[in-house]
Amino acid sequence: MDKGLGMTNKFVFHDRISCDVLVAGAGGAGLRCVAEILEKRPDANIVVVTKVPHPQKSHTGTAQGGLAAVDPSDHTDSPLYHMFDTWKGSDCTADQDVVKQIVESAWDEILWLERRGMFYTRNEEGKLAKRTFGGHTIRFGESSAFRAVFESDRTGKGILDTMWGEAVKQGVEFYNQHLLTELVFDKGVCTGAVLFNQKDGRFLYVGAKATVLSTGGSGQVFRVTTNCRHNTGDGLGVVLQHGLPVMDPEAVQFHPTGVVGPGILASEALRGEGGILRNKDLEPYMERYAPKMKDLAPRDVVSRANEMEIREGRGILNPDHNIEHVWIDLRHLSDYVHDVKLKEISTFFQKFVNIDPKTQLAPVRPSNHYHMGGIPTTLHGEVQDSALNTIPGLYAIGECACASFHGFNRLATNSILELITMGRIVGNKVLENLKGATRRPEPSAEAGEHTFTKFSSYLSAKGSHNVDKLKSNMRNIMSDKVGVFRNEKDLSSALDTLRELQEDARAIHMECTSLIYNQELVQRWELDNLLAVSLVITQSALERRESRGAHTREDYPERDDAFNYHTLARISEPGAVELSKRSINMDIYESGGEYAEKFGFIARKY
Repeated sequence: MDKGLGMTNKFVFHDRISCDVLVAGAGGAGLRCVAEILEKRPDANIVVVTKVPHPQKSHTGTAQGGLAAVDPSDHTDSPLYHMFDTWKGSDCTADQDVVKQIVESAWDEILWLERRGMFYTRNEEGKLAKRTFGGHTIRFGESSAFRAVFESDRTGKGILDTMWGEAVKQGVEFYNQHLLTELVFDKGVCTGAVLFNQKDGRFLYVGAKATVLSTGGSGQVFRVTTNCRHNTGDGLGVVLQHGLPVMDPEAVQFHPTGVVGPGILASEALRGEGGILRNKDLEPYMERYAPKMKDLAPRDVVSRANEMEIREGRGILNPDHNIEHVWIDLRHLSDYVHDVKLKEISTFFQKFVNIDPKTQLAPVRPSNHYHMGGIPTTLHGEVQDSALNTIPGLYAIGECACASFHGFNRLATNSILELITMGRIVGNKVLENLKGATRRPEPSAEAGEHTFTKFSSYLSAKGSHNVDKLKSNMRNIMSDKVGVFRNEKDLSSALDTLRELQEDARAIHMECTSLIYNQELVQRWELDNLLAVSLVITQSALERRESRGAHTREDYPERDDAFNYHTLARISEPGAVELSKRSINMDIYESGGEYAEKFGFIARKY
């Protein structure tokens, strides 16, 4: 027992370490941050902690279709068009300073990756091949833009492998299968974190001059999701437990073409390569919802269209799986597209629904995919505890963060662009702040109290509830009442149920009380995070009485200027969510430059 590090009940820290930078999460954002720091300061001591068995298992590896960036040699496209598309796609809620920063540096990131070994697909001329995705246009919506570079249909895997190679080359120390359970503060400064090692059941204290949260998404709050098993909103759960806010949690994206059954992503690249959505009558219905862009409208538009076709009786019900769906027709695409450009996705249909997309229609329906909201940050990834204040020593990037590049609807291919660009930017901000931090922080006496109390309560709780059943109930409620379409009655009902589930969770009986490789214990901890994230999503969705981007209120179908702001949601006491606001940055519009009027609160039609 180390008395200097704090103890509650029987738990103690078994080890303590200190470092310059602690990065929680080993996906694309976290590893890009690591690579940037080490390129400029090879002597920096960086610890990367991940809950997965190996960094290459991080969720970034599942991204398929491409990576948006304007090639300076492409005279038909322009960064200004990309900024406009992103602003319009966000339903006028992205922060324009963030949009400008990311879009203008996008091509440099493409080259950075290529020079470190990423295998982009090339065209017959040997140049980087490009494909088009929903909502990406040239000349302010005139026609589709071919803007996304890609590596077949495994772009995220290519990025993740490249980043991991850079980190390993520089000698970074990885702590696999560790949970970050608590942030540690000293007089308002983040000075490190508490980790739990799943393999040996030991607690570890890490003191750090800078702590970077890059813990990924929260898709497991929904029953059907494209997210991996590990995306349980842990980063959001940890900041909420410390009374810090989450921004725009109600902005949740549903991907229109999840593979029926598992909900696995069938990339938007399918439609970019010419795939056509059809209903039970084989009608190509997207013209009804997006007369100009049709199948290449943004995801929120296409998801609502798919749901409407099903709601109005034009969906297909297959008795084998008993899930209503629509079709995506890929039969007219060439063998080259199926076998080379979309090989992995084609095999998904063969493996999970036993159909050959070369000759058969493929069943799809909306599946939870991405959370635009997250931990509020500045332009440089510094975590904010209110609309204006930052927390020294604490940063956030990737899907768990919200500098607000995506607003209320993310365009395809903009997420992995954001994670690598913001990874570099946060890396530089960390380096800048490390210059003034000469001494690694000492552990505070309170470190670990929160974690030890929580884990002790898990193992000593008595009752008849179990983790799986409560999690299943939560995911059903979120899918049925807080999904693509929302209304006051369902959201209020969902809130009541979520609060009951939080209360029930106090009486979860653990079948196994060992700390060592106890997956029931890990899932119990994840359930607290999932319930906290569900609560702020639902309360924020209830209070936003308008429809904006992916947030669709059936009872308030129009966008309302009264809601032209970001939501800040924090849990002030168990079950109670406190809401406040942050203004939307309008730098491009307010600059008054050429085409500035395109960046006002414009109508959103496709």
